Amino acid sequence: MAKTGRPKGTNNKEVTCSLRMDVETKKRLEAYCRKKNILKSEAMRRAINLLTMGAEEI
Repeated sequence: MAKTGRPKGTNNKEVTCSLRMDVETKKRLEAYCRKKNILKSEAMRRAINLLTMGAEEI
């Protein structure tokens, strides 16, 4: 019997990470996501990428 569901892609996100934040930070994140029309997870991936660019220099 064939598997059901979506087929696997080439860049699967297999790791789940939960995060605690205050209400004000959550509101700022949601406002940013609405403005950029992106998911919260994508916004956090972008932030991590920005934070780690050039980290070798620190």
